[in-house]
Amino acid sequence: MARRLIIACALATLATAAGAEGGYFVYVGSYTDSPSTSKGIYGWRFDPSSGRVAPLGLLAETANPAYVTATPDERFLYAANWKTDDAEKGDPVSAYAINQNTGALTFLGKASAGGGLPNQVIVDPRGKFAMVTNYGFRGADPNHNNSSIAALPIQSDGRLGAPFFVDHHTGAALSPRQTTGAHTHGVIFTADDRFAFVAELGLDRVYVYHVDAAKPAVTPANPPYVSVSAGSGPRRLALSPDQKFLYVNHETDSRVSVFAIDGETVKEIQQISTVPADFTGRNSTAEIQMDKAGRFVFVSNRGANSIAVFSVNSGDGKLTLREYVPALGESPRNITIDPTGRYLFVANQVSNNVVIFRMDAQNGHLTPTGQQLHIDQPASVLLVKSAIASQTGQAK
Repeated sequence: MARRLIIACALATLATAAGAEGGYFVYVGSYTDSPSTSKGIYGWRFDPSSGRVAPLGLLAETANPAYVTATPDERFLYAANWKTDDAEKGDPVSAYAINQNTGALTFLGKASAGGGLPNQVIVDPRGKFAMVTNYGFRGADPNHNNSSIAALPIQSDGRLGAPFFVDHHTGAALSPRQTTGAHTHGVIFTADDRFAFVAELGLDRVYVYHVDAAKPAVTPANPPYVSVSAGSGPRRLALSPDQKFLYVNHETDSRVSVFAIDGETVKEIQQISTVPADFTGRNSTAEIQMDKAGRFVFVSNRGANSIAVFSVNSGDGKLTLREYVPALGESPRNITIDPTGRYLFVANQVSNNVVIFRMDAQNGHLTPTGQQLHIDQPASVLLVKSAIASQTGQAK
């Protein structure tokens, strides 16, 4: 009890001291396996008016929170626990209540991710359920692969229920280099909560699902997927604000596919490289983000250690390369745009730093702010509004 009181007082003190510096809490999930010294989810306060940060320390001790996300009302946080001791049986998703005054996290419990090695968890726009992409664990049995897409109901107290929908993707990979089958890797919902798109890295496909959040229910579209080029490795996704175009980065061949959307039908209309034509090193992309206005797309390059910046044609949705910006670290795994749309957070996994860049709304250029978050093996970044800052008028 005394230890909890000390922690609560420390968080309150930090919140007060950082009040002039922050309108948001920054949560960073990390890999906790050795040689990493990270213990789970760490927090900072962030002030978008100045770009400054103030540390809150370790907020939740948990194994390999590879991806963190929040409900639309920002009351609850969920973490996909990658590669725990139960990977072959099925890994969990951890649930936390967010203290919107201090940023503290209260553990609510765990639920099955519906598969092994969950690498992303996203909440639907109505906050009714969480969708988890499970990369999959292949054990001694060559026919065993528990990769899947799974949907978990969100209860009124923020806890997660057992999956009400699980889909294990099957079939032969387009590329002979893919020998371990399906590896589901990314999901995104349309703004109206009617569809979900899923990137299937192992089978070089993009799946489409119908969503009924009221029930809730998830069902495959017809046809259930569209194939991408062999050996591409679709990984993560972004949607244009008008919901007419879908952008998918390829992990394996360092490209981006642009799809035109017509209801449940997606049609590829462009592929474009994320690295220079003369690049000869090894590279894999990790994350893709689009700015709030839908004018720019950003893709992180692990290997080239850069952020590829593209401009978007508002008419046909196609991309044009603008520049490559150094990530100021090694292996930028995650990139996240803050809610104000003015900053890009780049989580460099190998160099153990999260770099904050200021985004130019006119040309998409990224300029380092000089602010960095230092954490071993950062995996993903989430920003949540601070209630104290909004009440005191310190966040705009």
